[in-house]
Amino acid sequence: MGVVTYDYENTSPVAPARLFKAFTVEAPKVWPTAAPNAVKSLEVEANPSSGSIVKINFVEGLPFQYMKHQIGGHDESSFSYSYDLIEGGPLGDKLEKISYENKFEAAAGGGSICKSSMKFYTVGDNVITEDEIKALIKGSEGVYKPVEAYLLANPEACN
Repeated sequence: MGVVTYDYENTSPVAPARLFKAFTVEAPKVWPTAAPNAVKSLEVEANPSSGSIVKINFVEGLPFQYMKHQIGGHDESSFSYSYDLIEGGPLGDKLEKISYENKFEAAAGGGSICKSSMKFYTVGDNVITEDEIKALIKGSEGVYKPVEAYLLANPEACN
């Protein structure tokens, strides 16, 4: 097994606290509403806390039917969270899992900066290329950008 680490930053006009809530504790409510062309539903085992499994079901016609995340942890004081993609989605037979550490920080001119560190754990001698990683990031924008737009259009959401 090999491990490839990739760091990524994204800016947003939305405040860190609201993005944090939309991508953690309020995700089961927000994602299907904000991204109905991508997310059918989220199923959370118990409360969304460390060790819990979250199953994201996608609408028909997308490349993946579902993904399962295992929550690593949430820290509301630093707007950071971590999880592992452990089943479904882009894993296929090439990747064992993908670990994510995300943090929303206040941007100097308002809004926020999302800092992500991803670790790709490959199966056997498989290799993941930077182009493949960038394609996965682009795919995740199918949820991120609609959630961001939803928060901008609904200032009362995730406060």
